[in-house]
Parts: sequence; C-alpha cells; structure tokens
Amino acid sequence: MKHRLTIPILIKTTLGAAIILVIMFTNLLSNSWMLLTDRGNFIPAESSIFSFEPYVINPGSSNYWIYGEDGKHYYYFSYDRTTPYAFIAKSNSCPNFDRLNFKTWCSAQPGHAATVGQHSKQ
Repeated sequence: MKHRLTIPILIKTTLGAAIILVIMFTNLLSNSWMLLTDRGNFIPAESSIFSFEPYVINPGSSNYWIYGEDGKHYYYFSYDRTTPYAFIAKSNSCPNFDRLNFKTWCSAQPGHAATVGQHSKQ
C-alpha cells in the first residue's frame, strides 16, 4: 500500500513552513519580544513589525530603540510626546548625512504615534 499525502497534510506542512520562514527571515520575533518586554517601545507607523529593525538601543535598563530602519526609512526616537520620532527616506540627498546623527537629517519628517511610550518627555 502506497502512502499518499492528503491535501490537509500538504496544506498544514506548507503553512508550517511558511510560518517558520516568516519568523526566520523577518524581524517579527525580535520586535514582538521588544514590544512585550518594554511597554514604552513602539513600531513607527510608517514601518511594520516584520521590517522594522532597531540598530541603536538604549544602553540603560530600558531596551527602547534610539535609531532604527526598514527598507525605506531611517528612524530616530525623539523623546517628544507630540512627535515621538522622526524619519527620513534612505534615498535622501542630505549633505554629510549620517544615519547615527539625526541632526544631519535635512529632510526628516515628524512621526506621530497613536500612543507614546513611557520614555517620552512629559
């Protein structure tokens, strides 16, 4: 008797493989952990939990991001309640642009989060 793969088994296997690939090749797991462990963290509205990647993290007891990026933008956490972050296109033409120094971001736009974390100024 030959063993045949049934459609439900094939669908479950494919779905399981897809979930594993999403976890392995996106920032979903690390961003989820960041959001769960520090309630002051957030993902910028222009980005997503799958693509946002913090590249400078606060070195203190809180693990909130200071600088981050995704495929299109760089982000800076500004600590301001009304505009909690700024963002700029990766394809910007700012002279002497430094992704680690928001003061060189000549065409940065303010970001507006729906809820601002505990790290913002009052």
